[in-house]
Amino acid sequence: MKKHNFSAGPCILPQEVFQEASEAILNFNNSGLSILEISHRSKDFVDVMDEARNLALELLNLEGKGYKALFLQGGASTQFLMVAYNILQNKAGYINTGTWSDKAIKEAKLFGEVAQVASSKDANYNYIPKGFMLPEDLDYLHLTSNNTIFGTQIKHFPKVDCPLICDMSSDIFSRDIDFGQFDLIYAGAQKNMGPAGTTLVVLREDILGKVTRQIPSMLNYQTHISKGSMFNTPPVYAVYVSMLTMRWLKKLGGISAIEEINDRKATLLYSEIDLNPLFKGFAAEEDRSTMNATFSLTDGDLKETFDAMWKEAGINGLNGHRSVGGYRASMYNALSMDSVGVLVDVMSELERKA
Repeated sequence: MKKHNFSAGPCILPQEVFQEASEAILNFNNSGLSILEISHRSKDFVDVMDEARNLALELLNLEGKGYKALFLQGGASTQFLMVAYNILQNKAGYINTGTWSDKAIKEAKLFGEVAQVASSKDANYNYIPKGFMLPEDLDYLHLTSNNTIFGTQIKHFPKVDCPLICDMSSDIFSRDIDFGQFDLIYAGAQKNMGPAGTTLVVLREDILGKVTRQIPSMLNYQTHISKGSMFNTPPVYAVYVSMLTMRWLKKLGGISAIEEINDRKATLLYSEIDLNPLFKGFAAEEDRSTMNATFSLTDGDLKETFDAMWKEAGINGLNGHRSVGGYRASMYNALSMDSVGVLVDVMSELERKA
């Protein structure tokens, strides 16, 4: 039976990517070797890394604009540390919109003063703060564009006079925005781009080299830029599958094309949440994420019935995070409209039965 994968991550990927990636495990580029065993210094893999970095810049419309793309290890959690290590000299601003923002703030405090510019913690992060004032002496402002756990998403990014940094782990490549407004973007691949094991970092080179501290080689962005993301053995397979996923997205028509599809999926599901009296959304309506819809039952006695129904329909990964409870439907790029339709049908059927 086909599974409809709403898991928050590791994420669903396109079937054609799975097919090509599985073939490469046995015989990569007709080399007689697996992608898992070829040298990362071989031309075959150097070509993969170069294409992956170039595709990232192309899809984000940042080619020739002073940006470099890196594929690193350690997840977005290591970027919480690396951003501050490389860029925070005196004071940085953070907007706290959830668990991952909170963790990023904790790491930044190791390197300098942190101004928590705004926070939605007062309402368990169910909205995006607005109308805040920025201090004038920030080394950078850090945002989290999409909050996977709580189902909120920044729709309008602030205009700032300092470098703007954004954790885009769960909505990278999902919507067409001006990526040139950011000086550094990072994203763990496993939410919307590829398998766990690699992290995309896209940054302007001119924001580096301004801190006075010594930075260890592995945590220094300049190290990885100078070595083309090959300073140490890279996560070969994760980079390769991410490259295939970006190829798929480019062939589909790029970010603008997938954004239209994502909007239709989100509209379908949120319409059911709003119209069906058995369900209620968690996030503030104007801040709802197109990637992660969070919702709950209005009658807890129906939980056992609803859980049995969606599992019977072949739906996977619908349980909400413990911080919110209820349910979370993650609708990443590769999730089909058909899968969203199956979930909506189950929700409608529950209303008919109740």
